[in-house]
Amino acid sequence: MLPGIEPLNPLPLLPAQKLTLGCPVLDRLLRGGLPVGSVTEIAGESAAGKTQLCLQLLLAALLPPSRGGLSAASLFIHSEFPFPIRRLHALSSSSSAADPLDHIFVAAAHSPDDLLSLLAAVDGLLARPPTHLPVRLIVVDSIAALFRSDFDNNPKDLKKRSFLFFKIAAKLKEQARRFGSVVVVTNQVVDVVGSEEGANGQRVGNYASLWSSGRRVCPALGLSWANCVNTRLFLSRKDDVADDAGSSRTRRWMQVVFAPHLPEASCEFVIVREGVSGIEPQSRDLCVDAAGSGLQMAGIRRGFLGGAVVTDVGDLTGKFHGVKWVRRRSSTCTQVGSVVRPDPSDDQVSDGGEEFLSEIVPLLLGARGYL
Repeated sequence: MLPGIEPLNPLPLLPAQKLTLGCPVLDRLLRGGLPVGSVTEIAGESAAGKTQLCLQLLLAALLPPSRGGLSAASLFIHSEFPFPIRRLHALSSSSSAADPLDHIFVAAAHSPDDLLSLLAAVDGLLARPPTHLPVRLIVVDSIAALFRSDFDNNPKDLKKRSFLFFKIAAKLKEQARRFGSVVVVTNQVVDVVGSEEGANGQRVGNYASLWSSGRRVCPALGLSWANCVNTRLFLSRKDDVADDAGSSRTRRWMQVVFAPHLPEASCEFVIVREGVSGIEPQSRDLCVDAAGSGLQMAGIRRGFLGGAVVTDVGDLTGKFHGVKWVRRRSSTCTQVGSVVRPDPSDDQVSDGGEEFLSEIVPLLLGARGYL
């Protein structure tokens, strides 16, 4: 061991306090909520629910720590106009806090330099809050809007843009650590064309499974900005046709792309008048009857996908020839990580079943379900 260097237990370094998202289902997905002292990015296309979730966080911060809050005021910096005051007022009507809007401060940023000036002034707000509550939540909605039109795609502008990324992120991280705050930034997405590994062939997190509205997308601002955030959450949406009349409903999901304290996971959620709420995954197993020729090539007579939640199973029948999909509860599988493996003691699964299930499970998860 080098002189003057002692081993350090990393467990006490993990953030102890977290901010609830205002929904127990979403809190379980994030192991309690958003951690203090770090920067969390919420990325997604327009109407995915980013701003709705941020408004809910403003009200959640007012809750006492016993209910997952911070007993704190919030600062909301918006670059998208106008500020959604009517929606915030509607959400606040169901808040248990007294006069919640009195503890939410709002500022507008029109450019990256404008944001940097605001963040410099925020130090005084955090150190000397104007109310009896400390300011411990900072929301920037959205970071991508500030960089949409001020920079060209040339080396000089790209270098300046990256410099501003690092400067903004460094200031946000300093304020998060110094004042024990939760920092949330929203980001937009861009379409991914060509490479399966993300924009420009660069893979950051689980890009291969980022889909929204039937398009393969990735968070905007590239690799430089991805390295500036501690946690990245991705919100996706899909319009499903609900009946023969052509009416549709929108389904939404929250996915953990990367985080130092979380595994990859996802959860469906809805946006209602009262706010953003997660949907409890149903406990259903899926039985695959592989009597058809499409699965005989894989050397399987029957396999079970335990723990998968799949809706509209009939949509998948056309992907294999002669395959019958039946919902059935089964105990013949053990779950290992993200791959469902058949129990070796089950004589209904022949050799090669594990390889086949390893290929099928990601398809099912990407289509409709979760493990």
